[in-house]
Amino acid sequence: MDGFPWELALAIVGALVPLMAFLWEFAFVGRKRLGYRVQMDTTPTDVSALYAGAWRRLERDDGERLVDPSFVLLRIENTGTTNIAEGDYGFPEDTSVGIRVRFPGRRVAGVVVTELSDPSLATYFDAKAPGLGMSDVEEADRTVGLVELPKVKLNSSAHYKVLVVLERAGDEDGGGKIPDPEVVGTISGGVGSGKVHETKSQTGTPRWVVALVCFLLMISLVEPFIIDLTKNEARLDCAAGNLTVTGSTAFEPVLREAADEYAKSCPGANFKWEMRSSAQGLELLNSTRSPEVLAFSDGPKGDRQPELLPQPVAFLLFTIVINPDAGVQDLKPEQIRDVFSGRVVNWRAVGGNDVPVRIVDREALSGTRATLEERLLGGDVEPGENSDDCVEPRNESLRGSVLRCRRTETRSLLDTVANTPGAIGYSELRAAENRKAELRKVRIDGHEASLEAADHGAYPFWQTEYAYTFGELAPTSLAASFRRYLTNQVGSDIIRAYGNRPCVELANPVRCRPE
Repeated sequence: MDGFPWELALAIVGALVPLMAFLWEFAFVGRKRLGYRVQMDTTPTDVSALYAGAWRRLERDDGERLVDPSFVLLRIENTGTTNIAEGDYGFPEDTSVGIRVRFPGRRVAGVVVTELSDPSLATYFDAKAPGLGMSDVEEADRTVGLVELPKVKLNSSAHYKVLVVLERAGDEDGGGKIPDPEVVGTISGGVGSGKVHETKSQTGTPRWVVALVCFLLMISLVEPFIIDLTKNEARLDCAAGNLTVTGSTAFEPVLREAADEYAKSCPGANFKWEMRSSAQGLELLNSTRSPEVLAFSDGPKGDRQPELLPQPVAFLLFTIVINPDAGVQDLKPEQIRDVFSGRVVNWRAVGGNDVPVRIVDREALSGTRATLEERLLGGDVEPGENSDDCVEPRNESLRGSVLRCRRTETRSLLDTVANTPGAIGYSELRAAENRKAELRKVRIDGHEASLEAADHGAYPFWQTEYAYTFGELAPTSLAASFRRYLTNQVGSDIIRAYGNRPCVELANPVRCRPE
């Protein structure tokens, strides 16, 4: 049954079963129901006992003692959801009798109403009220005690109780079991034949409720296994084909992990990687003009390449990183500008150790570098490099000045900062956190890199990550499917795991920036 929507079928069953149970209990079965319950049917076993008291003197009005007396407590109740009127009773309209209770093998000695759910019901049981009575009738083989009850108007859940005192009829075997009472009566418009039905005392959870809960629990336990056994290997949103992913090296770890997870669910998808820098990725996309290329950029592309269309994917955090030998863990924004402009030559000038400043930059096309210049340097462009390794200048005339070197990717920048005393650089937050044993993250004006600080405008080093395509994508293409996977499927969990925030979780997903 490949393709059968098991998830939908089980969900429908799980919804219909309790709905049908509700309708059966309260709409169909419970529409109009008159019930009775024999709450007591007993005999005194030892009327000669020491404390029997008045039980020894049970007698009729004429003084005749009762023979083998017994006591029956009967509860009459409206167990339906609608009211029962006097005209609903099935006995002829010219009689006031609504219910007859038969006691085979016993004679009725007395009847008394013991409990009313509402005082207004008392009028039905006054001495002059018609319909209430008792008698004994002789049938072919035995005597039958008879109690007649009036046509009582009962609202939903209303009830009354009747206590009947009886004695064994002379034609009955004194050692045999007394037959159970028989309640005779019908309700017009009632469920089924409308007969008065016997009810049970319910002190615990009804069995149908227990059965329903067990059934729903079984569905919840079985559903994952059924879905797992019947689902296709590929997800419904899968697409096959080839896709070249290019652009930001800062976002590369997120993209690679997301692509691996996508390929596990969608075996027909093949990924090729050209991760160099944001600007180079955009240039590759623009030059190939291919729907099979997806370029990721730290920040918007600007006014260039008008045929490239953006979609915000994630809100990224970046951080300043520094070699521990510098002795610096917190810098003000103006100090950061002074350091990267070359005005600070030694860390001692900003309260650090007596160690020369070494600046490790990204190349000019890097989106991470563009973010640094935009967010922290006031739009100023960093000076060019004057060293290949940030240790030795390219010529002797530069000795004594701040040395700068450039790296093409995030990993090599972090390696250089970790291995060069006094070096400072910058990277995506999670990449720096993975090197915390070798590097220090620099707080900015006392604020550590965090989504909360960025949301409140206290931490300025952040950027929006964009996915660019050449023109509109076909909805069924691998590029469109993978982009959806990143923005609102499993890929968004991976983005979150790297300390970033999916744009769909922000108040304005289109802008994807703090408000």
